Amino acid sequence: MKNRVVVIGGVNMDIGGSPAAALVLRDSNPGMLSMRAGGVGRNIAHDLRLLGAEVSLIAAVGGDVYGTGIMESCSAIGLDMSMARIMPERRSSTYLYVNDESGDMLVAIADMDICREISPEYLAPLMERISSAAAVVLDCNLEAQTLEYIAENCTAPLYADPVSTVKSLRLSGIISRLTAIKPNAIEAEKLTGESDPELAARALVRAGVKQVFVSMGSRGMIAADRDRLLHLPAAPAKVVNTTGAGDAAMAAIVRAGMLGLDLKGAAKAALRAGALTAECPEPNSPRLSEIFA
Repeated sequence: MKNRVVVIGGVNMDIGGSPAAALVLRDSNPGMLSMRAGGVGRNIAHDLRLLGAEVSLIAAVGGDVYGTGIMESCSAIGLDMSMARIMPERRSSTYLYVNDESGDMLVAIADMDICREISPEYLAPLMERISSAAAVVLDCNLEAQTLEYIAENCTAPLYADPVSTVKSLRLSGIISRLTAIKPNAIEAEKLTGESDPELAARALVRAGVKQVFVSMGSRGMIAADRDRLLHLPAAPAKVVNTTGAGDAAMAAIVRAGMLGLDLKGAAKAALRAGALTAECPEPNSPRLSEIFA
């Protein structure tokens, strides 16, 4: 199915706080709280919908009130949830974060044990449906054995988001199977041992990744494949909230691959997607629909 993507990963109820003025640690700060469905996998899936793809999301959801909210919100934006694992006896994944006064995340706590329930045993009967997609996106909230099972049994192009420095190592066994990966500079160093982002990108290409996109925040992005290494500047943005910007960049890379864009085109789309999202108070910017219009 040329326009369908399967995203396999985490979906949370995100609870966030932003202070009204300079944040004072170890004190109660006036500000604004929000609660919405989120998570790396879910945010990428939402952004892919905004970018024009049909999207199926495979994630584990509990039977609590958060789980009900997650399922309703995902269905409302057009995500196919027919392969999600619903577990009435479990609590849903929850992510609590606090931003500083500039909109950057200061600290977060993630309660994501339920993600382990997306296991090889659960995915086995779904693999034919998964492989029929034009692209499959993995986030590293999945366990290493699950990532390895998917890599061994899925025939669709695989895209991976490392999620965090620690979780990025879960990709170590499947690097050679990836069509594209989007680490930040620290994650790239963790995967390769190279502190220089350019050297890390080259190392990942040598390891077998077809396209590598190393995100460097305000310093832009390193994009590499077997023939080229590019350093693109960051797209200008009036930053409101950086939550979700990396997920939007990942979604743009996947959509660019589906549409046949080259390395530079994919990197430029990723940078623009990240900038548009950073300018939006929500983690998914409606303006993403402009990118491939």
